Amino acid sequence: MVPRGDGEVGLETTSFEETHQQQKKLVIGYALTSKKKKSFLQPKLEVLARKKGISFVSIDQDKPLSEQGPFDVLLHKLLGNAWHEVIEDYQKKHPEVTVLDPPGSIQRIYNRQSMLQGIADLNLPDCDGMVCVPKQMVVLKDTTSSADKVAEAGLKFPLVAKPLLVDGTAKSHQLFLAYDRLSLAELEPPLVLQEFVNHGGVLFKVFVVGDVIRVVRRFSLPNVSNCEKAKVAGVFQFPRVSSAAASVDKSELDPRVAELPPKPLLEGLVRELRNRLGLQLFNIDMIREHGSSDVFYVIDINYFPGYGKMPDYEQVFIDYFLSLAQAKHNKRECIKSGIEM
Repeated sequence: MVPRGDGEVGLETTSFEETHQQQKKLVIGYALTSKKKKSFLQPKLEVLARKKGISFVSIDQDKPLSEQGPFDVLLHKLLGNAWHEVIEDYQKKHPEVTVLDPPGSIQRIYNRQSMLQGIADLNLPDCDGMVCVPKQMVVLKDTTSSADKVAEAGLKFPLVAKPLLVDGTAKSHQLFLAYDRLSLAELEPPLVLQEFVNHGGVLFKVFVVGDVIRVVRRFSLPNVSNCEKAKVAGVFQFPRVSSAAASVDKSELDPRVAELPPKPLLEGLVRELRNRLGLQLFNIDMIREHGSSDVFYVIDINYFPGYGKMPDYEQVFIDYFLSLAQAKHNKRECIKSGIEM
């Protein structure tokens, strides 16, 4: 109790964050590859976390998950059906733990055939633009005979070739540009063939952390002219556009190319994808059709991407983790009070 200026005694209040830190830390159990751990759990993030009462605890994959913890949040990015079964079983037994993200939801975007399905049908009214997906087809076995199927599907060269499955290896992120029918025989199936869309050599990486959206520009392939299409043949490997070295400053570009996608469009797209995919941590690779100001293409979606390349990612994640704790606190209070959420 504390005295008030009017002579009465009032209750001393503390914020949820202060109360939470006094009572219990927010414990985040993580199961990440060594590469992902190094890029994500950087010193600045861990320092900020400690200040806010958040601790990261490594999950021992050689021990039953049920014998570890207790955890408030489970953060993971490991592949394999066995691991996914472990997570799903744990989630059923511990519904109070927030799992980022459910394996069933993640699985869909590990396959490039299902990854972009339904995006063209998204309901994005009044969003200052249009979101499309490039024409694409899947080649499971014989790339030599796929040339005829490409024509039947109405795809035009050049074609972007991507491995069908995203399995976390460097190979699964290798992209190629095939200029003609004969070059398809050089590609290794299973893969996805996607019509190349001229986009001014700039790609937008849209990072999503819950409700937060951050956009980073990356250099990409330059436009392909009609003259080049007629003269060039063969298969060429894409340069990696996800690295920090591929970052591009707006001042280096034509403003019509560098301008970020409209905020209402991004917010609408992310909201719809979050609901459809059931994911909280992902990124969208987008391009703007060359010569257009408001036509965009989604060309890839990645689960738990390299957030270390996102500006101020440490504070974004700290705020997100605290919001999860706040939501859990609110839910408990509602249950105590008999209020339906």
